[in-house]
Amino acid sequence: MERTIILFAAFTLGWFIAQLCKLVAGIVKKKGKLTFSDFLYYAFKSGGMPSGHTASFTALSTEIGLVAGFDTPVFVLAVCTTIIFVYDAVNVRFAVGEQGRLLNEIARSDNNIKTKPMKIVEGHTLPQVVAGAILGIAIAITLKMVFLQ
Repeated sequence: MERTIILFAAFTLGWFIAQLCKLVAGIVKKKGKLTFSDFLYYAFKSGGMPSGHTASFTALSTEIGLVAGFDTPVFVLAVCTTIIFVYDAVNVRFAVGEQGRLLNEIARSDNNIKTKPMKIVEGHTLPQVVAGAILGIAIAITLKMVFLQ
């Protein structure tokens, strides 16, 4: 049971710490003058540095390797799932964000369209993904050292 909790903690901490980094960056950017709306935006921001997708799944995959072994089928499954999520975060979500920006621009330029602007979903850049992966691995190793499983 304790192993399962630590695996879930690795995943959750990966996401939480990545989002916390985005929040701190937002506070610095706004010079400490955040509205509640700003706070929510930065705390739950999609995209940005570091990648929460990558941090959470890399932390989970690394922790699975540390707990179950790096030569187990479950570790291979975790790594494959992580690769799919990272690919999606970098490529698919980036393309969707670009399409959303373009659609918003078209809607603004056509006075006949009565629609609200679309929410833009940001993808990740390679440096954001690398930072998320490093964060995720560090979280898993830290949990391993703290709990000495």
